[in-house]
Amino acid sequence: MSELAVGLMSGTSLDGIDAALVAIDATPQLELLAFRTVPFLPSMRCKISRVLAGGTMRDSALINVELGELFAAATLELLKHAGVSAAEISFIASHGQTMWHEPRRASLQFGDAAVIAERVGVRVVSNFRNRDVAAGGEGAPLVAIADAHLFAHQQHGRVLLNLGGMANVTWVPRMGSEDGVIAFDTGPGVAIIDAVVNHFDPSLSFDDGGRQAGRGEPEQQVIDGLLRGHYFSLDPPKSTGREMFGDSFAQDLIRQVGASRPDASADDCLATAVSLTAQSVAAACRGWIPETSDRDLLVSGGGLKNLTLMKMIREQLPGFRVLEFGQEFFDGDAKEAAAFAYLGWLSLAGRPGNVPSATGASGPRILGTVTPA
Repeated sequence: MSELAVGLMSGTSLDGIDAALVAIDATPQLELLAFRTVPFLPSMRCKISRVLAGGTMRDSALINVELGELFAAATLELLKHAGVSAAEISFIASHGQTMWHEPRRASLQFGDAAVIAERVGVRVVSNFRNRDVAAGGEGAPLVAIADAHLFAHQQHGRVLLNLGGMANVTWVPRMGSEDGVIAFDTGPGVAIIDAVVNHFDPSLSFDDGGRQAGRGEPEQQVIDGLLRGHYFSLDPPKSTGREMFGDSFAQDLIRQVGASRPDASADDCLATAVSLTAQSVAAACRGWIPETSDRDLLVSGGGLKNLTLMKMIREQLPGFRVLEFGQEFFDGDAKEAAAFAYLGWLSLAGRPGNVPSATGASGPRILGTVTPA
């Protein structure tokens, strides 16, 4: 018998809240029933960015509550759109907005679960990363268990690539098996790309369709130097965030492109950022994904909309059959929110939600904190 749940996700791209209404049963099987993205207003993006850059304790406390209100409002908007009442929902699973991620030491997500539970009247599962970190893990990537149980291939290996603010890959040998799963953050996804866009035109938050990057010429010398950076040389398990690949990294990239090519345009800087993401993703796949005769790669996340990025990834990975997640399942924008609904379901069922081979934790752990309705 299936139950209805809502998964909530706000990623490192800071573009807004993804809300997915799903039906989950014990098979396990997950069906996406409705999905909405509620964009952050520019003022909210600025507020989050200010806190990330070093806000006061008061700033942090207030934005935690404010984000909780926004997550609750996104849930209610989703339910209204779907024609479903809150009384029909078994639970809400909220990843929240990551404010600080220091692998194996601490991970902090905002979006007060008490506010969500109070406004919607439904129990909330949140704080998924903390128990894995306490067990010696990275606290990420957590979607690997959903990739293994829900989105893998029945007969052969499959790579699932998510191009959010950061990019992460999961390799699953076959559906339902956690043995042999490899999952980690490859480095920047669209966070650096978006930051470069915003640097040259503060009215823009992303490169629509990748058109600007498509007009530019990547500066390979700069890319080669950046790819020699510490994070890219680490072996998995590993995870990262805006602390490493954020605005300061984007500014350094722009500076290096300008020093290497004084006549470089904004489009050239943007093409360099896009190529960095594509090359780092490709290097990770070539270095860590087992060579098999069948290697399909399903891509989800906001980076899918950047056609220049997708073209570069296909060129960098000629041995892979690169597909959109939606060609096999549902709208790829909904994947991570739906995956956290599954993580919430596992938590309430008393089942582990982490994959130790992916996070580096000392063992399987039941994740999350439950806030009653």
